[in-house]
Amino acid sequence: MKRRNLFGALGSALLGATLFAGSATAFQPPTKELEQVHVGVLLNGTASWEMQVIKDMGLDEENGFELVLKDVSGKQASHVALMSGDVDIVLSDFVWVASLRASGEKFTAVPHSYAVGGLMVSPDGPIASITDLPGKTIGIAGGPVDKSWVILQAYYMAETGETLADKVTARFGAPPLINELLTEGQIDASLNFWHFNARAKAGGAEELISVDTMMTEMGIENRPPLLAWVFRDETAAKKRRAIKAFLDASFAAKAILLEDDEVWEGLREKMRATDDDALFTALRDDYRAGILRSYDDETIAAAAASFAIMAEHGGPDLVGESTEMDPGTVWAGYSH
Repeated sequence: MKRRNLFGALGSALLGATLFAGSATAFQPPTKELEQVHVGVLLNGTASWEMQVIKDMGLDEENGFELVLKDVSGKQASHVALMSGDVDIVLSDFVWVASLRASGEKFTAVPHSYAVGGLMVSPDGPIASITDLPGKTIGIAGGPVDKSWVILQAYYMAETGETLADKVTARFGAPPLINELLTEGQIDASLNFWHFNARAKAGGAEELISVDTMMTEMGIENRPPLLAWVFRDETAAKKRRAIKAFLDASFAAKAILLEDDEVWEGLREKMRATDDDALFTALRDDYRAGILRSYDDETIAAAAASFAIMAEHGGPDLVGESTEMDPGTVWAGYSH
């Protein structure tokens, strides 16, 4: 009898504990949903490499937000998506932001990368220095106000006192076409985006001079980070915590990409370098060379100095009516 009472008591206690536990679980407050940050990127573009690291490593949740990616077809499409409010952030450049602010549009930016292009030539071609450019044909990715083309013209003027556009034949086209023309010998030199230059290097081309070096030799001592994450002032005010969290995750991903070779192996498909080790290495190493670890007032001053050069040599077609970079171009709400 005592044994039955003991077991009965134990059973009642266990049942009560189970019910209590179930009740406690049932009445736990719901998990708070993370605020979303919508980012427009070309899903096979270089910015998507960092975005994949953020998602794969859970850096968005770790920093208290949810990263939502929207595929855009290119730079202009990303601008349209941002200006229409379809996304919160896109990757663009300071020149665009400063020109928008000069026209009254309130956008701002945070530095993202130093990566820039350069002047590519064939190793057995006719160009060994910029003094060999007159009479040659240069393929340029973009149009007449492509920033690399404007900077090359400014550099040539600084070095020779002459107008480069009057001395060369400029052929404008899409980046893949420019590389193809260089490979086939239909142009003597090319100005392309950094990742297309990396592909050209893997194919045997050489960089005669980088845009970085041009700007340094024109007196800009610190590297200007021309690429930046761009968003509206209004978005920065309404989603301040989430935007800062995204930027923290972005810099965390950069640190991983800078140091962790294994992470890069998971990006081969996005890099379109699955079976090409030379291309993979060129893309990885050139990407790393452009990684921005931090920035300060001197970094921003360098961006302003490069903007002044582009305003002088590119004019309103490139920078709008502004002649100097608006102080609000760089968001004051974040630092790293």
